[in-house]
Amino acid sequence: MSNDYIIREAKIEDAERLIEIYSYYVLNTAVSFEYEVPTISAFRDRIKGTLEKYPYLVCVQGNKILGYAYAGAYSARSAYDWTATTSIYVDKDFRRQGVGAVLYAELEARLKTQCVVNLLAGVAFCDPEDEYLSHDSYNFHNRMGYTKVAHMKAIGKKFDRWYDLLWMQKSL
Repeated sequence: MSNDYIIREAKIEDAERLIEIYSYYVLNTAVSFEYEVPTISAFRDRIKGTLEKYPYLVCVQGNKILGYAYAGAYSARSAYDWTATTSIYVDKDFRRQGVGAVLYAELEARLKTQCVVNLLAGVAFCDPEDEYLSHDSYNFHNRMGYTKVAHMKAIGKKFDRWYDLLWMQKSL
């Protein structure tokens, strides 16, 4: 893990760079089940909406954002206020360099201060792996202490293929 990574709260002005990172996953992988890259305006709204209640973090090295992670509500019902969903995207050229681990560590620390005790991550999955989806996200979440709690079969269709969705959970 590099000591020169800086984790900071995302800013609305980061939207363009975050779309650069995210667009790779939308257009080339089944990691995201979106078909189209969101507009800058829509992405700014996503950042703003998330920051109203949850952390939205970026990992910066020098002046370059290498990845981002954020949390969201699992459900709007009050009984779920102690549970949050997590999402993470790392620039395709900076994967496996510790960016995801430092992002999630800081995200978890901030969520703890909000009294969140359960984290859920939805992870696209197929077995065997194919050219659009590897087991990298599943393996990453396992390394970060998440366990698989649900396996929904053929829940998302992208690139004319059906993909499963795993729900992974971590207790803080």
